[in-house]
Amino acid sequence: MSLSGPAKEIQSLRGRFLDLINLRPGEEERTLLMFAFYTATSMGILWLEVSSAALFLGQYGAASLPWIYIFSAGVGLGLSVVYSWLQRLFPLRRVIVIIAMLMAVPILGFRWGLTIPWLAAPMVFSMRLWIEAIYGLNDLNLSVTANQLFNIREIKRAYPIISSGNLVADVISGFSVYLLLKLIGLQNVLLLSFVVMVVGAAILYHLSRNYEHAFPDSPRRQAEDAESVESFRSRQRLQGPIRQYVVLLFSFFVLAQMLLFSIEFQFFNQLETSLDVDAIAAFLGFFSGLLGLIELFTQWFTSSRLIEREGVFTVALVLPSVIVVIGVITLVASYPVRMGLMAMFVGLIVLKFFDEWLRYTLVATTRPILFQPIPDQVRSTVQSWVGGIAEPLSMGGTGVAILVTIAVCNRIGLVDTLVQARLFLLGTVVAALVWFAIMVLLRSRYLNLLVRGAERGLLTFSDANLRVLKRAFIEQLEKPGLDANKRSCIELLSHIDPKNVGEILAPRLADLPPALQRQSLEAMLEHPNPAYTDQVQTLLEVPHQAPEILALALRYVWLAQERFDINDLRPYLPPEVDAVVRGTAASLMLRRGNLQERAEATATLRKMLVHDEERERVMGCRALGEADYMESLSIYIDDLLQDPSLRVRRAILEAIAATQYKKYYPSLLKALQYKSTREAAVAALTRLGNEALPMLQELALDSYRPEILRNQAWQVIGNIGTVPALEFLIQNLITTWGSTRRHILRILLSLYQEVGVKRSVLIDGALDRMLGRSGIEDLLNTELAFAGQMLAAKVDLAANRVAGTEADLLREALDGLQADATERLFMLLRFVSPATAIQAAQVSLSGSAAQWARGIEILDNVVDVANKRSILILLDRRLDADKLKLLALSTPLIPYGAMLPRDRLRQLLDLRNFLSDWAVACCFHLARVQRWNLTAEHTLASLQHPTGFVREAVLAYLAVASPRALRELLPLMQQDTDPLVLAQVKQLLNTYNLEPSPSAG
Repeated sequence: MSLSGPAKEIQSLRGRFLDLINLRPGEEERTLLMFAFYTATSMGILWLEVSSAALFLGQYGAASLPWIYIFSAGVGLGLSVVYSWLQRLFPLRRVIVIIAMLMAVPILGFRWGLTIPWLAAPMVFSMRLWIEAIYGLNDLNLSVTANQLFNIREIKRAYPIISSGNLVADVISGFSVYLLLKLIGLQNVLLLSFVVMVVGAAILYHLSRNYEHAFPDSPRRQAEDAESVESFRSRQRLQGPIRQYVVLLFSFFVLAQMLLFSIEFQFFNQLETSLDVDAIAAFLGFFSGLLGLIELFTQWFTSSRLIEREGVFTVALVLPSVIVVIGVITLVASYPVRMGLMAMFVGLIVLKFFDEWLRYTLVATTRPILFQPIPDQVRSTVQSWVGGIAEPLSMGGTGVAILVTIAVCNRIGLVDTLVQARLFLLGTVVAALVWFAIMVLLRSRYLNLLVRGAERGLLTFSDANLRVLKRAFIEQLEKPGLDANKRSCIELLSHIDPKNVGEILAPRLADLPPALQRQSLEAMLEHPNPAYTDQVQTLLEVPHQAPEILALALRYVWLAQERFDINDLRPYLPPEVDAVVRGTAASLMLRRGNLQERAEATATLRKMLVHDEERERVMGCRALGEADYMESLSIYIDDLLQDPSLRVRRAILEAIAATQYKKYYPSLLKALQYKSTREAAVAALTRLGNEALPMLQELALDSYRPEILRNQAWQVIGNIGTVPALEFLIQNLITTWGSTRRHILRILLSLYQEVGVKRSVLIDGALDRMLGRSGIEDLLNTELAFAGQMLAAKVDLAANRVAGTEADLLREALDGLQADATERLFMLLRFVSPATAIQAAQVSLSGSAAQWARGIEILDNVVDVANKRSILILLDRRLDADKLKLLALSTPLIPYGAMLPRDRLRQLLDLRNFLSDWAVACCFHLARVQRWNLTAEHTLASLQHPTGFVREAVLAYLAVASPRALRELLPLMQQDTDPLVLAQVKQLLNTYNLEPSPSAG
């Protein structure tokens, strides 16, 4: 149902407003409710703080602030215990409301106490104490609630708006508190602060009811909590990165709060020294109001966009850098005697300004994001622990440090206020440098945990210690257990350390069952070693040994030793000996015997190759492959290639490759076409190496050959993996498109990601030499531009503009093309970014909203290509039209101007070489039913398309759009190789009463 004019206008205004504040549809209600709650609560706290600050400085002085920090730490720890205890009694959605009310209730007591003269002084102290304690509790309550309501990507957009509630409260309270104190008095200001904090709690209650599904349904009981803590400790022991991250996170918040309180102490100390009580109250109000306005505009229009563009940690590092710079400048400027005090006063006001500005905009926005990599089941526990313990601890630690520093200075005679101020400022600069270093370490752990969470515990061989693995393999092979497990151990060992596999397997051959003996000997034959011939020789002496094991052992002994006696092979040549042993002995005699001995071996093999039994012929073919040459027996190859037995045909293909018999190389390519012999042909061609490259390259580039056959050719080229093969793959990666490029990328990635294999070094060198990083980025840009074209086509050919089955089919084809481009983007990103991280992100993007957000966050942190922002926009969950608009603004690769559907279709056909065969066919079918005119270039070029159904679609289009041209073209199409096209041509000839060409058919 279409919207009316006013409704459309309202929706348009709503969309523009959301764009302005960088929110998505569906996020605004949660965000605004959280903003209203935080604004009301913060306003009450700030009214309480500003009205009591002047009273406290007048009553106790700035020198008493350290005691406030120490006592507030105790109160804060107590409140964190209460927070944790309440979670065991009530569901979390109730706890957050109770905490909001708990912060407000003591204000009534303060109001009453200030009316009693002998209680006034303790009440002033208590008010300041309570304010310092509940600041952290309020932020903790906000952070816990936000992490329940938003995922990691939503928080980046929504949290700057939510946390700006504190800035709005700064503006309102800063500019109004002085006026309120004059008009209604302190007691009524306190009552007003209580009222607005209760309003904030009511909003939080409403939000917890509306979004009840986002919170746990039941309280965390004592037993469950203990189990959770124990489970978390266990995970910490098993997963070192989590423990390291939590420790760094704890240190991050401790230092953040220590710097906050240190700068605050120095700021108030300078105010007390330079201003009287009335001036302090007026200055604080103006300072808070002005700062709040600047913070508000920063938070609304800058923070979220800056964090999304530059990343969490790049933005977070700004504050410690600024503290260091301003601190050093102030220290230097304070040394001239005449301007020392003034420089220190101005410097600390500027430092306080920037600290408040950046802390409550950029740093505050990152707070909940830093907890996202921690597993969901323990995140709230860690968050409560850090917020409830780290911050109060840092408050108390700062107070103690200040008192100790003052005491030491007084004791050694440094009583000058300027000297002490310099000392405190120097300590602040040092702490900021440490904070900077912790942030850098935190960044690497943050990304590592995100990837680990997305990978869900996947492990690669590169993570394992080889010696530890070998010990595990030995233990697995020696202890009783399933043969399947031991088989897996042997297979894994032969993969990760093929040259030294005999070191573990040879001493244990005699104790292994026959099936595992055979597998072990096959693995050891890849790299025969004379050191293990004695252990293998014992297998030849076992009575009634299995023929397969006897043949493998015989071959290993003869290939490993340097000196031999050919007469030792003759006992294995008589017909009564099993065919596999007889064939092995004959092949070894062919390889190492003299002319007479080779003739004897050839006679034995000739009988095997023409034997009536399949097994004899198979073993004869295998023996040919194990020999050095087969020229004397080549007369049998044609018959063996046509043998009724599939096993024989496969065996002779392997023999052709093993002996490099060039005359029959075409037979290897022909065998690729058939499913039954494809595997054997692939293995044979791979074995030929560079010698097979010319014919494989010709096959791979022949667009008129079946796609499955061309893909097999590309795969074999990748399997060969030599420098010429890799250079050919990379060269064609640049020039090919669509499914061919995707297939080449898969092959290159499989080589690129091999660990400890020589080919991985070759692929690195070939990529650097032929492409380099700039070449990879160029390929990424082409994929991005293509995806943009597909988006533009989907928008201009949307269902509300073009209807019908053919249009639906084209839109589905465009979806598939965009998905293919996205897949190729991910493949290319693995060459310039950590492959495991990219893979984890790709898997996450296909999951739930939370998993998708985690995947985008991983990409945002690991990808550093020029058009990263455009890639993230492409992967975003937005409407196609919105994506296209943002992409057109973010990169010149995707210019967009709206087109009429028929013009967009023509542009698609201009890109036909980049489209899939099915998409091209759909374009012609849509043009046919919509009666849109296409150019002669489009039709004539597509009539020569290698895919039959595309030619069929063009003919169907011409039958409607240009029957006259079709009559001229039909005689030329009578030689088409596709039976469906031929049938269509015959039908059209009958329709137009045209005579078939005499040469047709």
